[in-house]
This record gives sequence, structure tokens and C-alpha cells, in this order.
Amino acid sequence: MGIFKKEWQLKTSGKGTYEISGPVADGLTESGLVDGLVSVFVRHTSCSLVLMENADPTARTDLEGFMDDLVPDDNPNFIHTFEGPDDMPSHIKMALTRSSENIPFSQGRLQLGTWQGLFLWEHRVAAHIRKLTFSYIGQ
Repeated sequence: MGIFKKEWQLKTSGKGTYEISGPVADGLTESGLVDGLVSVFVRHTSCSLVLMENADPTARTDLEGFMDDLVPDDNPNFIHTFEGPDDMPSHIKMALTRSSENIPFSQGRLQLGTWQGLFLWEHRVAAHIRKLTFSYIGQ
């Protein structure tokens, strides 16, 4: 059984979903592991991870719009607004989604479904540099 850990960064340009399946697959190749599990963890409290359709971008647009309707920016009831009107909404969106995902791999390939992709979901309006940790466990 082997373990391989990779630190990775992504510069976002603001709200939206950014596919990271490729960098996770690249890390798997770099690890030399063939069968096992990769854990992807995002080290922030105002963005998250989501497994979502990667074939039609309108599916992600609809998801993002739904979440913005559910937790709108500039809610007058929020008191945690030190970093702006999207501060608390970004934390809530992260809490409602996930900060880590586990994906099995076999024969050196991620076992994502035909239309699945792994995305970093930026909840902040401004651009950010997001840090992630990929941990591969397997043989």
C-alpha cells in the first residue's frame, strides 16, 4: 500500500465552477499508483468541491443560480460581513456543499462516471488563489 500527497493551487476569477478533474488525474499519474482512492480537500471556508455534470455547462449554471437564489449576497440579516456582502453567503454555501471528495481509481484512471467532473466551486465574487491537497492511497 502506498501514499502520495500533492499540493495544488488554482487561481479563480470569481464566482463559478472550475473543473479540476484533469489536475487530480495528473497527480494520479505522478503518484505511480494504479488502484485505490484519492481524497481531494480544499483548504478554505468560502469555496467548496462538487461532483457535477461536465458535458453541458448549463447544468452548472443552473446549480450556481439555484444556490445564489437560496443564499443571496447582501442579506441584511447577516452580521459576518467584514470582507463584503458575499462573505457570510460564501461560508453558508460551503457548509451546504463539501470541502472534500473521495474518488476511487482503478488501472491508473479516476473512476468518474461518463458525464461526471470534479469542480472547485468558488463562492466569492473576487478572484482568489485556492489551495487544495490531493491524497492518493493505493497500490
